[in-house]
Amino acid sequence: LGYISPVSTLVKWFPDRRGMATGMAIMGFGGGAMIGSPLAVILMNSFSAGPTNPGVWQTFLVMGVLYFIFMLGGAFGYRVPTSDWEPAGWTPPSPNAKAMITQRHVHVSVAWKTPQFWLIWMVLTMNVSAGIGIIGMSSPMLQEIFAGKLIGLNLGFNELSPDQKKAIAVIAGGFTGLLSLFNIAGRFVWASLSDWIGRKNTYYVFFLLGIGLYSSATMLGHSGNLAMFVLGFCIILSMYGGGFATVPAYLADMFGTQMVGAIHGRLLTAWSTAGILGPVVVNYIREANLAAGVPRDQLYDKTMTYLVGMLVIGLICNFLVRPVADKYFMTDAELAEEKRLAHERASVAADEISGAVVATGKTSTITLWLAWLAVGIPLAWGVSITLDKAWVLFK
Repeated sequence: LGYISPVSTLVKWFPDRRGMATGMAIMGFGGGAMIGSPLAVILMNSFSAGPTNPGVWQTFLVMGVLYFIFMLGGAFGYRVPTSDWEPAGWTPPSPNAKAMITQRHVHVSVAWKTPQFWLIWMVLTMNVSAGIGIIGMSSPMLQEIFAGKLIGLNLGFNELSPDQKKAIAVIAGGFTGLLSLFNIAGRFVWASLSDWIGRKNTYYVFFLLGIGLYSSATMLGHSGNLAMFVLGFCIILSMYGGGFATVPAYLADMFGTQMVGAIHGRLLTAWSTAGILGPVVVNYIREANLAAGVPRDQLYDKTMTYLVGMLVIGLICNFLVRPVADKYFMTDAELAEEKRLAHERASVAADEISGAVVATGKTSTITLWLAWLAVGIPLAWGVSITLDKAWVLFK
């Protein structure tokens, strides 16, 4: 619920910049991890009173209060645009100008019956599977592939002393932090780019560039080219985040904005599927290779091949996406009824909170600045901590 609601609202506010709007929102979801994780460590260290009282419940209590305040503030700040609202000076594209962007609407009960829904479902599943499988294994992968080279020694992983393994683990932690930054940034950058080149073309870039990067990762690892290896995976993780952030706009283009939130919620089952598929594939292949006696620096060679295969499947599915057929769209009468029901629900919600939930005017400049500061300061703090951890990679 927390994920879908703001995204579907922003899509309606920014019909001219759907990718940018959803990218900014989904960047915020990823940025939350950079804030919550270090904050939890700081609080537990502050509340800790020995081994029997590590300060966990106090930390959860404080974080729960902070989350409650910020989330409630965000919820009361929601404003839904009127159904006929358009940005000043913006003209909706004609149906023939951009065939992949519809001006009509598909009902949520019908959307899942279209081939486009399941093709985009597969597109997201394959894109996320390839990326999320690497996230969990990024630290051990860097340590096992480069081993002693990370600290200037020509030694394999099993030849390192315990102290040397600790040293490379710190460097690998920096690698993980760097990947998280590119994951966050990619959500905004790639989704914004999709406004210019189109959603389908953006996914073409993800899959084609990803195939090239995964295919070259093995060569870069064996050659000891750490800089290019790290850069390649930073780009890969940016596309993982970008794929995640671009799909709501893709859905709005294909199915319209009237019920895009509900359709997006159903499509997120692809994320759940990928959350199982990606890590299972990567971990299973790694463990199987270890059991077979494969050297540590070659554990991920076969993994990269499987990930390339996933991206090829996603590429084919994206190629097959076509505009939704006329028979699936709501008629004018059906759309009018849905808008009437949506207005009634909004009116009930307004009565319950004694405030308007439908936008009727402009937000004051002071409120706007306060909102940006409330979001920007914590996010900047989280980014600075992550950058500090990632900096060890360049020392």
